[in-house]
Order: sequence, then C-alpha cells, then structure tokens
Amino acid sequence: MKKVFYLSTCDTCKRILKEIDLPEDLEKQDIKKEPLTENQLKKLHEKTNSYEALFNKRAQLYKKRDLKNKNLSEKDYKTLLLEHYTFLKRPVFLFEDKIFVGNSKKTVQEIKNYLAE
Repeated sequence: MKKVFYLSTCDTCKRILKEIDLPEDLEKQDIKKEPLTENQLKKLHEKTNSYEALFNKRAQLYKKRDLKNKNLSEKDYKTLLLEHYTFLKRPVFLFEDKIFVGNSKKTVQEIKNYLAE
C-alpha cells in the first residue's frame, strides 16, 4: 500500500505533495472529505506504536479546547484523532514498510531519500 493522508486545503500539504516526486500508484486521501476510519488509524498506529505520534498539537481545536493542560492518554489521542480530521499531524505517507508523519524539513527529506532508493 502506498498512500498519503493529507488536507487539500492545507498549503503546507500542497507544497510537500508538489515538492516530492510521488509514485504514480500513490493513493491520496483528503481527510476532510474522507475522514480516517478506525481501521486506517489502527494501521497507522501499528507503524508508529503511538497515537500521540500521529497527533497534531498545533491544531486550532487543540488550543481551543485547552488540551495542552490536560493529561491525555493514548486512548484520548485515538478518540480525538477519530473525532476530527484536524487532529491528524499531516501529511502522513504510508508505504508497505514505512511511515512518515508530519511536515518537518527532516521528514520531507526522509521521504525523498526513501523514494529515491
């Protein structure tokens, strides 16, 4: 499986998708139009072993709900990720054996290196 979970309205996601030489068979899922399913989240969790690693702590809702001052468990992160698309750290690239989460320069470079292999 080659898939990217992204937000089509996110300028950072758009920039990264243009910047990377994407495989033709890469499936794209706009998480606003087609939210993550519990099964998809389970697959992402299997690769990261952490819901928190998939969680976007810069999301507006995170700040609005004052979640930084709450002691969130893995179960809480899972619930929030399924509740609203904005909580997913984006983009998430999922390949057979590898996952890349987020938009840091380091992560984007790792994706480029992985695809160049």
